[in-house]
Amino acid sequence: MVKNRKLLAKFEHEQRKRNKLSYTQALKIYESMWKEAKELGIFPLKDPMEGIEVDIKIAKILNSCLKSL
Repeated sequence: MVKNRKLLAKFEHEQRKRNKLSYTQALKIYESMWKEAKELGIFPLKDPMEGIEVDIKIAKILNSCLKSL
């Protein structure tokens, strides 16, 4: 659980500044991750809608938490 949001935001900002990737580098990483997922049998999904109900419930819970802040 994040206790100091400002500190986390500052940390994330510093990480983005230090670890700038070019478009080509980011694309290579994405392609490598996609290839690994295919090799592991994760992609392509057999049924893309499988588990969507759970995802919707989680999204509703998270959205309600954000509204209460």
